[in-house]
Amino acid sequence: MRTVFAVVMTFLAGLVAFPAWGGEIVRLHLDDTIQPASRRFIERGLEMAASDHAKLVVIQINTPGGLLSSTRRITSAITSSPVPVAVFVAPPGARAASAGFFILESADVAAMAPGTNTGASHPVGSQGKNIPTDERTKATNDAAAMIRALTSRRGRNPTLAEKAVTGSESFTAGEALKDGLIDAVAPSLDELIASLDGKAVTRFDGAKVTLHLEPASIKEVEPSQAERLLSALANPNIAYLLMALGMLGIYVELTHPGAVAPGVVGVIAMLLALYSLSVLPFNLAGIGLIVVGIALFVLEVKVPSYGLLTVGGLISFILGSMMLFTGPIPAMRVSLSVVLPTAFLIAFVVIFLLSRVVKLHRRRPLTGAEGLIGEVGEARTPLAPKGRVLVHGEYWNAVIEGQPVPRGTRVRVERIDGGELRVAPVMEQPDENRGEDV
Repeated sequence: MRTVFAVVMTFLAGLVAFPAWGGEIVRLHLDDTIQPASRRFIERGLEMAASDHAKLVVIQINTPGGLLSSTRRITSAITSSPVPVAVFVAPPGARAASAGFFILESADVAAMAPGTNTGASHPVGSQGKNIPTDERTKATNDAAAMIRALTSRRGRNPTLAEKAVTGSESFTAGEALKDGLIDAVAPSLDELIASLDGKAVTRFDGAKVTLHLEPASIKEVEPSQAERLLSALANPNIAYLLMALGMLGIYVELTHPGAVAPGVVGVIAMLLALYSLSVLPFNLAGIGLIVVGIALFVLEVKVPSYGLLTVGGLISFILGSMMLFTGPIPAMRVSLSVVLPTAFLIAFVVIFLLSRVVKLHRRRPLTGAEGLIGEVGEARTPLAPKGRVLVHGEYWNAVIEGQPVPRGTRVRVERIDGGELRVAPVMEQPDENRGEDV
């Protein structure tokens, strides 16, 4: 009886230790930069695969790279996954550059399609420039140690992998296979699965698992709507446009109180932009220059600078926009083709709206009591000095300033004192065209 119990327990332990014998193949498609939204998607997909006891997780990747902080989280999730993970760079023409190279090398199975490339993983700083010497050395050494740790545990070529970090070397699919950086080159996912069926892989913890993948049942895991939204907000161009829209909407609401819609849209856009700033690397100097640029646009209306303030505002706004996001790759920085039209549009709208407001403030009131000042009316009773006048079709109590005048005299409103008008007689201009009577 004890022998039977021991056999059963051994069998159940085997099922737990080797989950690749049951379930299905889970496929995650990562065609994005590496940032918090894509990291959440990968972590969720791996958790679903583990809970479903999947045979294998395939992460089909095409990425220009991204944030090292998110990359570390993804590689950690892959190496600790109870389900074997294959990273497949596909389709032809795709790449696993920069951060994508780390993800590729962290997988139990690293595979690429023909016509793909990987590597170029040297750490860079703001705007793609080299980091200052001390920081560059630290970041490079840290990233080099990370790639060595991943490749050595996977039985790949740590020396060559390190060159992708320290020397920004890149590799085609054929070169990567020949030099021991990947395990397979496959034209399609079906052919990759067929080549892996029955293959033994060594997990990151040293355990050996034989993959039994046929017949293959592939389950696609798509990003949720929230993950799609967060991924869009992690796009620097979208984040920049949202921030510009937010500032413009709030500005319109402040200059035109009661419009409501611009204020609501502006606040929502600004809140979304603030989320983007929370997940993307940004530069406070860039935000400061953008604010200075808008301030110069406002001053242009009030200070006669003959356009110099506008030019200065545009330069400040454009420089601030280009400095705003400090992503390590071009895909994580704002495009100049987005910055230029946005800068000119905001400059035009701010100057136009503010000039309209200033013009209205300077215009003499045309309605109400203030609108009577300067108007010409007629005395309906003698003004000696008080009486009644007709102005704008209304009768008013009036007081003449100066000598009394008879009924019918044309008078001009000088000011309003309580409920009375202070008026002065209008001097009649002589008619030069009228000749003498004969």
